[in-house]
Amino acid sequence: MTALSSQLAIGNRQSAIRAFTLIEVLVTLLLIGIVIPAIMHAITAAAAAGNSARHRNDAAALANSQLASVVLAVSLGQTPNLTGELEQDGFNYYWQATVTPWNQDTSSMGIQDIDLTMKWTEGAHAESMTVSSLAYNREGA
Repeated sequence: MTALSSQLAIGNRQSAIRAFTLIEVLVTLLLIGIVIPAIMHAITAAAAAGNSARHRNDAAALANSQLASVVLAVSLGQTPNLTGELEQDGFNYYWQATVTPWNQDTSSMGIQDIDLTMKWTEGAHAESMTVSSLAYNREGA
């Protein structure tokens, strides 16, 4: 055998060793078919969790802002608005506040307990959070 023909024979064996079999290709495609939907589901779940966190953060900020308005009105001796609707980035939030005498007020200063509940709907689920504060009427003190 000549040197050229032996090199051709070795080259043919090496190219056969480097090739993928049909089974290897099919197994790879099967794995890709399983992994890609799982990754897409994880991405969708992460996006939904991020969206939920953003709405909860927006609701907390709006609730604290509205609570500050109610506390200010109570401390000035005014009658505050106790319900309302707010919109943030095209998303609706509904709030309701209650003002009751604080049951632990031993000072007779007329301290009021203020609870504000913020409600919103996310998908098919109703969500809510409540923030609270105490206030007294500075004008009447």
